[in-house]
Amino acid sequence: MHPYFTADTTMGPIKWHEWIDGCWAILFSHPADFTPVCTTEIGRMSLKYQYLADKGVKVAALSCNELGEHQAWLDDVVAHCENKITVDFPIIADPTFKSAVAYGMIDPELKDAEGLPLTRRYPTREIAVAYGMIDPELKDAEGLPLTCRSVFIVGPDKKLKLSLNYPASVGRNMDEIVRVVDALLLSAEKSVATPANWPNNHADQGMKGWVFLLPTVTKEDATAYFPEHKTCQVPSGKEYLRLTPVESAAVVPEASAAAE
Repeated sequence: MHPYFTADTTMGPIKWHEWIDGCWAILFSHPADFTPVCTTEIGRMSLKYQYLADKGVKVAALSCNELGEHQAWLDDVVAHCENKITVDFPIIADPTFKSAVAYGMIDPELKDAEGLPLTRRYPTREIAVAYGMIDPELKDAEGLPLTCRSVFIVGPDKKLKLSLNYPASVGRNMDEIVRVVDALLLSAEKSVATPANWPNNHADQGMKGWVFLLPTVTKEDATAYFPEHKTCQVPSGKEYLRLTPVESAAVVPEASAAAE
């Protein structure tokens, strides 16, 4: 089960599992507000948001800043993007002081000038730490680690289906995030797997965008459920590279259950 959390966001409080509510969801983290790469990433995701929403996919971003900073930063995001955009997904604020010592983010022996624990002043990146989003090489002005560029795609069953981690210095390609969402939705719906570079695969063989039958699909079921499938011939003679058009892909109950 994907970890549960509650937080404040630019669109109001969020309870993660309740917010998913049987949908697919994307959670992606950012090192900090008012930083150049993060600004472009929020802008590019905003351009993809409606496409994802139409597929029933929810999107949330996380940055380790106060809620008020998020609101001001989004004005910059909108102004910078060359397209006219609105940011229609929530940005999670993660500047809490809870669980600092438990997460090992702040030494409990360290005190500030008033003799009080530093846990009262410095954010712990609580959600970011819980989700493994921290980049140990990058720190803010106070010397606290910043989040790396993580992406979590969660299924309707609230289980993690895919995770990606980029260093804070490398921006993510939102087209690739959309591509893997499309692939996950297709694989969840049909008894198929997507090849490398899908949907631009096998174009030179006249099978652009075709997908593989799962290895658990028997030869008999392949004939019955995938009448248009083709088997690629290889030196081993093994018939495991079986491709079918997406349009004629089907569900083989036993094969799907075995694959899971």
